[in-house]
Amino acid sequence: MISIIILNYNAGQLLIDCVDSIINSNLKEFEIILVDNASVDSSHLKCKEKFNDIELISNKENFGYCEGNNIGLRKAKGEYIMILNPDTKVTPDWATELQNMHEKLGEGLYQPKILSMAEQNKLGTTGNEINILGFGFSRGRGEKDMQQFNDVEQIGYASGTCLFMSKQTFSKIGFLDSFLFAYHDDLDYGWRAHELGIKSYYVPTSVIYHAESFNFAWKPFKFYLLERNRHYCLLIHYSRKTFYKILPELLLIEIMVFGFYILKGLLVQKIKANFNIIKNWKKIRIRYNEIQQKRILEDKEIIENFNDELIIPHELSKTAKNSVFQKIIKNLSKRARRKIMDENHDIG
Repeated sequence: MISIIILNYNAGQLLIDCVDSIINSNLKEFEIILVDNASVDSSHLKCKEKFNDIELISNKENFGYCEGNNIGLRKAKGEYIMILNPDTKVTPDWATELQNMHEKLGEGLYQPKILSMAEQNKLGTTGNEINILGFGFSRGRGEKDMQQFNDVEQIGYASGTCLFMSKQTFSKIGFLDSFLFAYHDDLDYGWRAHELGIKSYYVPTSVIYHAESFNFAWKPFKFYLLERNRHYCLLIHYSRKTFYKILPELLLIEIMVFGFYILKGLLVQKIKANFNIIKNWKKIRIRYNEIQQKRILEDKEIIENFNDELIIPHELSKTAKNSVFQKIIKNLSKRARRKIMDENHDIG
């Protein structure tokens, strides 16, 4: 059986369409656990009324993406687990294709091909990538689907839009990190998986459609979370030895990101993100110790799965400065990679 966790927050008709597509798919053994984060649009109640067999958990407050999904995960009874966004529609064989590939390749995190719901020949993501300096990005985002990503491949990390794993894999990696609230939660999860030797895979024969970020879109709060959580992931995942090795590259990137946020009129969000990291330093140190004690692979082994490039979505920047920014990041990432791989690199 597959336990499907759907976290809802004012998704409206999108939620009902999502559940309807699951029920009308070819999946036979499954349970749907709908967790609602204090929606005011009654979408969760309407969904429960229409699909009485689903399990509804109504939170009295918005716990965010991470803890909201964790509440559902604690109720999961299936041998497999699926985290699925409410603003998606699945195709008939979406889950069975992921399940079949899991049986073939074994332990791992799996994601489908994700297409735009508005433009169904347009790619949302064909697997997410982790840049070595802590950025995450979606491969193929915005491209026309010409079957150019039509092979099963290992990827940096599986998208939280539709994340599939076995209950056994989940028990090894653990729950989503509630500190993150939302964004980079799947990057953090994939990074933790890599530290345990667990790979992430893209399965193109599994297809879903995604309406994309109907709640936060590209609002200031999203930029704040993305930047705060990027710093958080760098601080908890890289060993202190690695972090200090690449500190010059990280500082240069910091200056560039400040410039980017100023150009976007989001300097306040950037400053708030940095101050929140300082405010939570004790919590970060505790989380760092937990991660480092549990990991079985070293950073130099893990970064083999990371990318030197960073692809910035076109909706964020379409100028020539975007290309320059990407080239600089690529060069700095390559420098950081060489330092991490060099055992004799002098940190001082």
